[in-house]
Amino acid sequence: MLGTPENFRSGFVALVGRPNVGKSTLLNKLVGQKVAIMSDKPQTTRHKIHSVLTRPDAQIVFLDTPGIHKPRHKLGEYMVEVALNALKEVDVVLFLVEATDPPGAGDRYIAEQLKQIKTPVFLMINKIDLVKKEDVLASIVRYKDLLPFAEVIPVSALAGDNVERLIDTIVSYLPAGPQYYPADMITDRPERFIMAEIIREKVLHLTSEEVPHSVAVVVEQVQANNNGVVVVNAVIYTERDSQKAILIGKGGAMLKEVGRRAREEIENLLGSRVYLELWVKVKKDWRNKMADLRNFGFTREE
Repeated sequence: MLGTPENFRSGFVALVGRPNVGKSTLLNKLVGQKVAIMSDKPQTTRHKIHSVLTRPDAQIVFLDTPGIHKPRHKLGEYMVEVALNALKEVDVVLFLVEATDPPGAGDRYIAEQLKQIKTPVFLMINKIDLVKKEDVLASIVRYKDLLPFAEVIPVSALAGDNVERLIDTIVSYLPAGPQYYPADMITDRPERFIMAEIIREKVLHLTSEEVPHSVAVVVEQVQANNNGVVVVNAVIYTERDSQKAILIGKGGAMLKEVGRRAREEIENLLGSRVYLELWVKVKKDWRNKMADLRNFGFTREE
């Protein structure tokens, strides 16, 4: 822990909500930089990711959790367990819902879990840029019946509306505490993890149906050559031969496009030229095999 000025506040904040309500988008907006991948597909986030926002008066450590959903396989069970466990270790919980939708079974399930904790819960009405003001007010009324919320803050994660107000409100709830991370640190995840997530994000954007959910990415090697180019070797794993064929595409076109998009973003991350080599391998039914889940970094200790 680092030395901190007098009256400095610090603490941990969890983002929870149904899949695909905009948690990763909001997280990126809060810390002012992309640290979590985004997609319009549910269950994009698989791991708990610590992201850090440091101000002169406070440090907030955000936990972006997998969406809470009814699991269909062991990977899904792991994701839900990670999300629920995060509630036990934070100072504030942000419960993110959509202004465009009424409360559903998933929202009610999450609210029931939140009733078991004493942590202050903020109701975050997201996507207010997509509805009229009166619809936002109606949405607040509908959701407030689920739980006695400490705060209700409408936001647009995409446009950044009310994000500064949200940050100020969070800080007011944090206890006096130390600076846990260096001021210039944005995430606790290593660069290899972020690179693998960038590659997976491009697969999510370019493929459909079951292919995105069956994909895991492992960055096997990162090494700078004599010309100062960073060579990144990564393997995209999927569950079936038919999915492998889709990922490679006709004449390798799909894999090339995944690589092109990922390489550009990895170059921005590293600040140097990158040569990205991608392979696709099949590991049948890996989402239901504990050994494979551990090998891909899904551990209960998270």
